[in-house]
Amino acid sequence: MPGKPTPDTALPEITLPSLGGEEITLGQPREGRGWQLVIVYRGQHCPICHKYVEGLEGLLPKFHDSDIDVVLVSGDGEEKARKFADDTGTSAPVAYGLSVQQMLDLGLYVSDPRSPQETDHPFAEPAVFVINPKGTVHIADISNAPFSRPDLEGLLNGLNFIRDKDYPIRGTKLAA
Repeated sequence: MPGKPTPDTALPEITLPSLGGEEITLGQPREGRGWQLVIVYRGQHCPICHKYVEGLEGLLPKFHDSDIDVVLVSGDGEEKARKFADDTGTSAPVAYGLSVQQMLDLGLYVSDPRSPQETDHPFAEPAVFVINPKGTVHIADISNAPFSRPDLEGLLNGLNFIRDKDYPIRGTKLAA
């Protein structure tokens, strides 16, 4: 049964195609990095997603210097994902084709489009997952609205603190 990922457990295994032609498995850092930051964005139709990812671009080298792989993912198809990447100028890998079932498996909130002009398919609301070198969720931030997302510079600073101070995973108990 789908539910929210619990900190200190693995993400559901989800492998998706990316614009670079490779497959990306969420929760498995690439390029020999120890950590992975998974940013779920709503889709090409979302102007707030554009602004968020544009703000990420200047921080990407700092995330990489901190041994953090960064990947973007949405339910858009390849064409819309490519337009999003082109419009935002992101150099982060962009995975696409997240199905509604996979969204639910990740514990994401899923919305239907308000009109055909918005988009043509259900889409995930924003989320951020940080996977540690043990392969478990260290941070899960799941929103039900486009307006609520973690500040990326604050997140980077927090991740550096976690690593420098060996700060433990928090929030491992859930309500029944």
